[in-house]
Amino acid sequence: MSIRHLDALFAPASVAVIGASTRPSSVGATVWRNLRDGGFRGALYPVHPTHTELDGVPAFARVADLPQAPDLAILCTPAATVVPLITELGARGTRAAIVLTAGLDAAQKQAMLDAARVHTLRILGPNCLGMLVPHLGLNASFAPTGALPGELAFVSQSGALVTAMLDWAGSRGIGFSHFVSLGERADVDFGDMLDFLGSDPKTRAILLYIESIEAPRKFMSAARAAARNKPVIVVKAGRSAAGQQAAASHTGALAGSDAVFDAAIARAGMLRVDTLQDLFLAAETLSRFRDSRAEQLIVLTNGGGAGVMAADAAATEDVPLAPITEALRARLDAVLPAHWSHANPVDIIGDAPATRYVEALQALGNDDASAVLFIHAPTAIVPSLAIAQALLPLASAAPRRVLGCWLGDAAVAQARALFRGAGVPDFNTPEDAVRAFSLLRTYRRHQQELLQTPPARASAQAVDLPRIRAIVDAVQADGRELLTEPEAKDLLAAAGLPVVATRVVPPDAAAARAAADALGYPVALKILSHAISHKSDVGGVRLNIGSAAELEQACATMLARVREQRPDAVVQGFTVQTMVRKKHAHELIIGASVDPVFGPVLLFGQGGVAVEVLADRALALPPLNTTLALAQIARTRVARLLRGYRDEPAADVDAIAQVLVAVSQLLADVPELAELDINPLLANHEGAVALDARVRVSARRPAGAANFAIQPYPQDLVERWDWQGQAVTLRPIRPEDEPQHRAFLEKLDPEDIRLRVFYSRRHIEHSELARLTQIDYAREMAFIATRSGPDGAEETLGTVRAVVDPDNEAAEFGVIVRSDLKGSGLGHRLMRKMIDHLRARGTQRLVGTVLRENRGMLELAHALGFQETVNPSDPGDHDTRYVALDLQTPAGPPP
Repeated sequence: MSIRHLDALFAPASVAVIGASTRPSSVGATVWRNLRDGGFRGALYPVHPTHTELDGVPAFARVADLPQAPDLAILCTPAATVVPLITELGARGTRAAIVLTAGLDAAQKQAMLDAARVHTLRILGPNCLGMLVPHLGLNASFAPTGALPGELAFVSQSGALVTAMLDWAGSRGIGFSHFVSLGERADVDFGDMLDFLGSDPKTRAILLYIESIEAPRKFMSAARAAARNKPVIVVKAGRSAAGQQAAASHTGALAGSDAVFDAAIARAGMLRVDTLQDLFLAAETLSRFRDSRAEQLIVLTNGGGAGVMAADAAATEDVPLAPITEALRARLDAVLPAHWSHANPVDIIGDAPATRYVEALQALGNDDASAVLFIHAPTAIVPSLAIAQALLPLASAAPRRVLGCWLGDAAVAQARALFRGAGVPDFNTPEDAVRAFSLLRTYRRHQQELLQTPPARASAQAVDLPRIRAIVDAVQADGRELLTEPEAKDLLAAAGLPVVATRVVPPDAAAARAAADALGYPVALKILSHAISHKSDVGGVRLNIGSAAELEQACATMLARVREQRPDAVVQGFTVQTMVRKKHAHELIIGASVDPVFGPVLLFGQGGVAVEVLADRALALPPLNTTLALAQIARTRVARLLRGYRDEPAADVDAIAQVLVAVSQLLADVPELAELDINPLLANHEGAVALDARVRVSARRPAGAANFAIQPYPQDLVERWDWQGQAVTLRPIRPEDEPQHRAFLEKLDPEDIRLRVFYSRRHIEHSELARLTQIDYAREMAFIATRSGPDGAEETLGTVRAVVDPDNEAAEFGVIVRSDLKGSGLGHRLMRKMIDHLRARGTQRLVGTVLRENRGMLELAHALGFQETVNPSDPGDHDTRYVALDLQTPAGPPP
């Protein structure tokens, strides 16, 4: 998660091409020509052992002969030369290199990284096509064509796809802020690019083509940070099994389950699309229509056929068309001919003048729950441009509610250009427009999941962790991985989950009958064997046994069948359990496993013996809270049944969600947990109960919160503090703190803000507040001090923030308290909280830049043991002071 020296890579003042050449069709010649002809205004240095000049530009035989260290070096030389060149460039002071060279073996790649790391030199590649930064005229690639300047960033794992995309986008006038081929991602990877582009002001949306992810926690951390600022849209190859195999063989990396990748995309607030066309379709929509909250469409058209096409597309994409209410029908009746469609789509008839379009759009009102898809087919009655000019004030008004679709080509070209120039999303066909709106709805759901930051332990159920540990330890001490069914149910019960009453008996009918008599008929009988996991497959399950005689017969038949099917299996006995009969019940499955890429993952879906055939499931990454669990349930087909239908009552979905949250907590609390299946989980309007369970543990400890792809909310860092007779809470900041954080900042004196951030301002944008409250706890920390205000609502009194560098060497801090509370000791306490936290995570130094006139902050720093010096990054700066604290020495005495 490092953007260190990426400015040298993407905004260099000078570039050296090592291996520049005049040999036709060579990589060195192509790169040199692209750089020379691209309009780059920085210094260019060709390096070649025999040439004295290239195209009139002086050439240099060696890196040592260059007049200065280039910011960026592009290597077009054989594999054996890469390590020595990186070593020499790093020693000279170069901070970034693009290694186009292919064919480096694992040892060479590692040696290249080792040589670069000494000098913190960043490497793009090897085996990549290079990159383009069009607004700088920088084409540092051997692509056959350049890129137009624009506001989209495209980052690709495939070099071949880069060349095809450049050609495709250029023919459609689509421009880019950055166009990057990552190659083998030895150093700069998707996580680094997301970090860099997420804060790049010239990038409006980030487009990614991904085949595999090797550093999932880094990727998720960077993706969540970037997705809070701007749309991140992904094409991930490998949906099919064949595609996954091809992706893995192409990249040399294991491609994780595609369904797990979908879950990761959703949780990170990104959007996944299936095609490259959808990639740009989504970028157009999200960048111009992102703030819309509409969930349904109203189609406004001058042609019935176009409206039907839009309605069909909406049905295919599961996009609801808004009903025409009586009030809306009355408004439309007042402005439309009597024979208008009187339904949605709203057909205003082909002879409509411009005023009819305007009046119809005005009649549709300002209902934020619905967006308007305007579809126009050209007619000879009114020029399309005149209609566009009349509609534009309404269509471009904020908040955006109108999507445009001008059918045709030359006849609507000016109208389409007018809409697009005003920032109104515009599409060539009704199907494209509806598809784009569907993607917007999906994106908005993912953004809602992004806001959730549950702790590892969010379950409301009482958990008996010592009992759970005793069960797991006993199984491992016995040399087993699979828990028996009774052990699995005991573990679930200890986790607070409802389980069916079960008795364990020896393998004889008399013992089974005694257990059934105690439980009451009807009962279920199941075989108990450490060697048999899926009992139904060997005839090891019998349900609805209604009498002792039937039970005795079932015991004999089951033992005979199991001995025939699995003669190797030692049978420990039977389990006898109450036969649960719930009216209106649904058989569900809830499970947990460990994905090889993203780690622990949770499953929910339709259960029973046909679970694999039905394949109705949704996956989610832990940790979960109730909101995330409900979102996971909603992504399945069975969710529609759970909502109730006809005379079937709705199931208790909250109870099901609580089971999911409890399993999420188990994954955090029990690192040994490798697999868990609750199948079936029987649920109806009265609640949910686990009828059967399968659990496998592993000494490799693949679960645990430390292996989650998303770091949980650090609940253990919340503490209470008695301050001046008041109860104050010190805790990490959360996304839902945005409103109270805005109120806190708005109460600060402008002078206090200037002393903290070196300038004054009175308005704080939502995007900045989101950046302050939606943080990744793995890379930064912000503690706030809060108390209950006069109205009982929580209010923020002060905050301290520290951003840690990628190597955990130094963290830069900032602290501010409410202006009326300065000098009360609050800032000192917040700073101590941060110092203790950073010391515990092994950070070496805490540093900050303070205005020289900010005597209060300098005095606080001195009291905490900071050393004050000139600013090392700008020794000539006499307005600021640099303070640093060695975190490996004890802190000063408390106040």
